[in-house]
Amino acid sequence: MEKVKPPPSPPDRTPDTASLLERVYGAAGESAGAGDELRSRILDAACEQFATLGVRRSTIDDVARRAGVSRITVYRRFATKDDLVEQVILREFRRYFDQFRADVHPADTPGARVVAGFVGSLRAIRGNPIIGGLLSAEPDMFVGSIMGDQGRTVAVVREFTAAQLRREQRAGLIAAEVDADMVAELMVRLCASFLAIPSQIVDLDDETQLAALAERYLVPMLGPAPKKKQQKEQ
Repeated sequence: MEKVKPPPSPPDRTPDTASLLERVYGAAGESAGAGDELRSRILDAACEQFATLGVRRSTIDDVARRAGVSRITVYRRFATKDDLVEQVILREFRRYFDQFRADVHPADTPGARVVAGFVGSLRAIRGNPIIGGLLSAEPDMFVGSIMGDQGRTVAVVREFTAAQLRREQRAGLIAAEVDADMVAELMVRLCASFLAIPSQIVDLDDETQLAALAERYLVPMLGPAPKKKQQKEQ
């Protein structure tokens, strides 16, 4: 499998955001290396445990039992519960990014990719065993993680989304004048708000409605399609 490189950094990316985005890819590379199968087993067990009982009520002992190892073995790889939780979340970030790419790949225009990305993101995040579990079992913790981390969670997803938009710009499919960072910020915050605050108007289970919403309100953020340059006849 081809190793995915981190997306290019914009000039104004903050150190905190850069660190988190790089750690998302770094953690993925570490797990993909297959150098420590036991570490992956512990992360799988932690993911199942957190999804079943929630992060707050789960302990290292719970994770160790589910993984079939001793608590000392867990601590040798993850110094604290917070460290374990962070590594689980970083891995889920990477899985979400990979799923996003898979969702938008079949689309043949920037607008269609925005629609596919928006609908796919809501589906993937709500179905994620960790994030989806927090949404249903510990909604206050989910909202707190978004609102209480100085915007780092939103920032890392925005950075990933902006990188996709800049790739479209380099290909000449989105006008260079479009502010990729601001468009990504608005798209990610809209998605996060639907996840965090139940809507009485938008049914998140109705993907046809979600696609229509994205087509009407998100795609116009891309601006008019750049005019194709006419090639001179040789």
